[in-house]
Amino acid sequence: MLIVASGVRYCAPFTHRLLNYTSSSPISHFSSRFHYSRNHFLRMERYFSGSSVKKNNAMVGQLQRYGVISSQKVVEVMQTIDRALFVPNGASAYDDSPMGIGYNVTISAPHMHATCLQLLEEHLKPGMHALDVGSGTGYLTACFAVMVGPQGRAVGVEHIPELVSSSIENIQKSNAAPYLKEGSLSVHVADGRLGWPEHAPYDAIHVGAAAPEIPASLIEQLKPGGRLVIPVGNLFQELQVIDKNMDGTITVRSETSVRYVPLTSREAQLGGN
Repeated sequence: MLIVASGVRYCAPFTHRLLNYTSSSPISHFSSRFHYSRNHFLRMERYFSGSSVKKNNAMVGQLQRYGVISSQKVVEVMQTIDRALFVPNGASAYDDSPMGIGYNVTISAPHMHATCLQLLEEHLKPGMHALDVGSGTGYLTACFAVMVGPQGRAVGVEHIPELVSSSIENIQKSNAAPYLKEGSLSVHVADGRLGWPEHAPYDAIHVGAAAPEIPASLIEQLKPGGRLVIPVGNLFQELQVIDKNMDGTITVRSETSVRYVPLTSREAQLGGN
């Protein structure tokens, strides 16, 4: 069965909507497969409330049961970054559906975040560099920061200044706050189609809006051995996985059908208001 995934800027819900996560569930122990010590995460848990942790963990567990998440590393990072801190106040943070955050933008559904994290997992190891184009509320950028760690670099790029400001506030409330303070995580106002050359080349690049074709600047900023995940197309779109080989050539494959708004200019995006 073909599943059409909901993208970062697409407002229709996923076909199989998951439960509201109001029941409690035990907090999972961090596996030895993860690249950070348990003490590291315990030190950061002061940013969570207990109720929120349980609900967020229940959401992640449900994604596992649906078969969306198979990676323990992705489980752990999604447990570490509480989705509720990155959605509008009063929103149902743990439903598996995208939701509006203003400026004709939405935060992606949790299953789509999980999918992109798994596709990029091997390129988000400690010390690596990651770029999140169309970073929105900052959720996925925060996940990237936790995965690449303090010796790595996670960069978010968003062309709506107000979203950049609010995303920084969101991150400051989350378990990714130490990375923002230490400088290994940053969010910038810029045209994401041009990437962010300052910290290139990147081991991982994620794009949260559909391009008619793969932007040349992003290919240029992708490190040999790196991976770019981007929706490509107009009316019919595919989530494409682009691997840059060590000789600089690229390999492209389609992961699934998706529906995103166009990767475009700030003026064009706000023109719908």
